[in-house]
Amino acid sequence: MNRYIQYMYSYPHKTAYRAMQNVNLKNYMTNLEGEGHSLYLHLPFCESKCGYCNLFSVAGCGKSQMDAYLDVLPRQIGQYREILPESTVFGDFTIGGGTPLLLDPGQLVRMFRMVRNGMPLGAECQIVIETAPKQTDREKARLLKELGVTRVSMGIQSFADEELAWLGRYHDSCRAQEAADCLKEAAFDCVNFDFIYGLPGQTGESLVDSLGRAVSFSPDEIFLYPLYIKHGVRLERDGKDAMLDSDHTYTLYGRGAAYLKEHGYEQMSMRRFVKKKGSDSIKAEFRECGFTGALALGCGGRSYLGRLHTCTPYRTTRQGVLQEMEAYLEREDFCPVSHGILLSDEEVRRRYVIKHLLIHPGISKGAYADSFGTVVTEDFPILRTWTECGWVIEDSTFLSLSVEGMGLSDYIGPQLISENIREKMLEWERVNGQENHLLQGKPEKL
Repeated sequence: MNRYIQYMYSYPHKTAYRAMQNVNLKNYMTNLEGEGHSLYLHLPFCESKCGYCNLFSVAGCGKSQMDAYLDVLPRQIGQYREILPESTVFGDFTIGGGTPLLLDPGQLVRMFRMVRNGMPLGAECQIVIETAPKQTDREKARLLKELGVTRVSMGIQSFADEELAWLGRYHDSCRAQEAADCLKEAAFDCVNFDFIYGLPGQTGESLVDSLGRAVSFSPDEIFLYPLYIKHGVRLERDGKDAMLDSDHTYTLYGRGAAYLKEHGYEQMSMRRFVKKKGSDSIKAEFRECGFTGALALGCGGRSYLGRLHTCTPYRTTRQGVLQEMEAYLEREDFCPVSHGILLSDEEVRRRYVIKHLLIHPGISKGAYADSFGTVVTEDFPILRTWTECGWVIEDSTFLSLSVEGMGLSDYIGPQLISENIREKMLEWERVNGQENHLLQGKPEKL
């Protein structure tokens, strides 16, 4: 069994989105009424493209191109502000990419000023930014602290230089150590480090060594990502995709997860490990996933407005990303929606189950019944099957992944993709020469 089919960080995947006509954001902005919604800004610039990366990002852009991108933001922000409900308050603001800290200090200050002046951020708004070791220094760490950033997520991936070179990362272990020092000194509310496992030749000892060095900085969170090599990325072009071994990856996952648990971290999902405060276990409160709204700024991020999900067309090539960026720079009206998907009742239920099951504490049976008026295990009988085989644990209140089930999240999640969405994804992959036979199995029917 291949345990690594797809990372279900959202649903549906962007490859299921299609061209849209006669759809306008102003008719869906009521989904952003009140508090607790998310604001996202995508900065697609990188110094270099990592060997495994298929995200909406591009390397080789200079300061003038980044300035031109920022020049468009006030127009987009202004148009969105005009149609936002008066009651809208964003509870969190995330800057992702790309590598946002590729912007120089002046550009960062300018970007933050535009967003703060134009968007209704709450007084306690959590501000999150992604970075990489090579772009993280004391000056920028201090600046982020001054700008109100509360969480910094840094992609270290490994502290082994040979593993970093294999992945095509442009930093070494010494630079990663220096960057981690900078973030620790700045004393952000939350610091997260990302690591990758599953490299050919990577051993449990080398993974544990990297995690041990990470733990020495006492980060609040550590994310462990299995290595995926998607079509078109540099590692695939170099023929390294054939070197991946699902069993080897799963063994490394077990070593890494066990190590973090032994050293004071609690597992909240297959990838996310959170540091315990004191000796007490983390009290994971149930939180409805996917029912607050999200609005994206820039080019490449997703907006979630009730049943409407919208985003720039999914591109994985440099040429494709540059074309979408050029269209963004020239765009005059940001309210018409040209690409996205409207979720049916079935897809809303599937999204709910996927987003809750894969994250601790799982699906609240009562909350599901309140939302949809039905019983979740009757809508999704496969949950009973997974309970029988030990992947899901059911009590009077929740359906939660077991320890074994948590490790199989990238196998379990894709089984919940609807037949309609699965076909759209496969169609996109056929058109773009990226056929994924792992997605061709039949999904669980409602």
